[in-house]
Amino acid sequence: MTTRRTANGAEHAGAKSDETLEDYTLRFAPRRYRRWSPPVVATTALGGIAYLADFSIGAGIGLAHGTINALLGIAVAALIIFTTGLPIAYYCARYNIDLDLVTRGSGFGYYGSVLTAIVFGSFTFIFFATEGAIMAQGLWLGLGVPLWLGYLITTLVVIPLVIYGMSALSKLQVWTTPVWLLLMVAPVGYLVVSDPGSVGEWLTFSGNEGAGEVSAAAVFLGAGVALSLMAQIGEQVDYLRFMPTRTPENSRGWWLSVIAAGPGWVIPGALKQATGAFLAFFVLGLAGTEVTEPVRQFLGVYELFAPAWLAVPLAVVLVVVSQLKINVTNAYSGSLTWTNTATRLTKRYPGRTVFVLGNLAVALVLMEANMFAFLDSVLSFYSNTAMAWVVTVASDIVLNKHVLRLSPRVPEYRRGMLHPVNPVGVVSFLVSSGLSIAVYFGAFGPGVAPYSPIVAVLVAALAPPIVALITRGRFYLRRSDDGIAEPRFDSAGAPVDTLYRCHVCEQDFERPDMLACPNHDDVVCSLCVTTDRSGSHLLPEQSAEAAGPREPLPARR
Repeated sequence: MTTRRTANGAEHAGAKSDETLEDYTLRFAPRRYRRWSPPVVATTALGGIAYLADFSIGAGIGLAHGTINALLGIAVAALIIFTTGLPIAYYCARYNIDLDLVTRGSGFGYYGSVLTAIVFGSFTFIFFATEGAIMAQGLWLGLGVPLWLGYLITTLVVIPLVIYGMSALSKLQVWTTPVWLLLMVAPVGYLVVSDPGSVGEWLTFSGNEGAGEVSAAAVFLGAGVALSLMAQIGEQVDYLRFMPTRTPENSRGWWLSVIAAGPGWVIPGALKQATGAFLAFFVLGLAGTEVTEPVRQFLGVYELFAPAWLAVPLAVVLVVVSQLKINVTNAYSGSLTWTNTATRLTKRYPGRTVFVLGNLAVALVLMEANMFAFLDSVLSFYSNTAMAWVVTVASDIVLNKHVLRLSPRVPEYRRGMLHPVNPVGVVSFLVSSGLSIAVYFGAFGPGVAPYSPIVAVLVAALAPPIVALITRGRFYLRRSDDGIAEPRFDSAGAPVDTLYRCHVCEQDFERPDMLACPNHDDVVCSLCVTTDRSGSHLLPEQSAEAAGPREPLPARR
């Protein structure tokens, strides 16, 4: 990445920047780059759900609260995650921007969404550490690699893949998926077929803390742990933003891919959690220890039909493939969100690679600190903030954009077009997460504490329309037009692919990423506006009513 300093002292991305490496961080993903078909994008996105933490989560819930309570809790969480993930997945795939950019225009404002970017960035390194710890356990069990060295290996191995972004990740996810499916599904299928009675015994298991009865408190405690994965939709849409433009010809495949790889990720996720609860119960009867570790779970099943010399390598290969598939996604999404946050706050663009390394360094520290030992507690607390963010954005999209029509239908993310802070999202997020965390820590009594996830979901769903009505939607847009006569979207709603040359970085970008430059009678790209430290490229504030037409600026095909 090179930079050049303009006359006004602002630092911008230079003409030699490689957007193949940067993967259009902070930008709209242009049509000329989105060359993958809907099924390939969906397969790449779903490759990230190969992670084995679901098995640990399910095992922990099942052992603590019993099978029926665990299954109900997993189902409740899955329903909430699917419902809130659907509008978010659609908006990111439809407008080819990531969740942070959607969040800016869905109630948070240009700087207000920094709050949620920190939440999502934390998600990526927490789960990288979780998945990396599982992979290190597999390396230790199968190859005798010390855990501290295993943590380091799991961190370093993803760097080359993540640096090259979607181009490399799409190949990795597509080619490894068949191997992963075979190694994971085959042993579980064998177990069910060879010992069907174990399923009935598992369904009657009451758990370490239960008495065999259905308990609302136990259900919601389990759901709270599972709901910590709600922020996974952010990683799914980091890939879905590369969906091709929807057309009448590809509409069916486009919708199937968006639903399957967007909110649909939770269906196999819930099945894995239920399977983890089953395997933990089964292996508990065989070994009695460490049944929440996925490598131990699968090793216990592999040993039923394969000799030890084969069972151990199979378990190790499953763990390594699964964890590599998810951790490249964790590292990739983390690099995007931290780059996004740092660039807005500092108005400097250091490049995505810097934050690939930074995110991995934090994850490595967490692994070395043995975060896996208190995983359930970390996830239960974290889920309150993750739910507050995701549900707030989903509520704004569904209720404020389409029902009340107080939020602009088309998501806006560019600096100068948005107010710095929008109280609709910020207030809703802070109130929702604050109340649910207070409930979680027993501020309203121990009997209410298990219901903190429901508090987070309900408050985050209802607060955005209430605040939007109070503020009458005045804090969404700073301007209603970007000063360029050509619309950003055509009559069919597809992004216009006319190329404009940014007069600052002298690169060509498609119409949705461009704005007029008020002081140079030219156009400027969104990233150069983001890094404009003097504000000379920033359009003046203008109400929607006062915004008027502007003469077309030069374009080139």
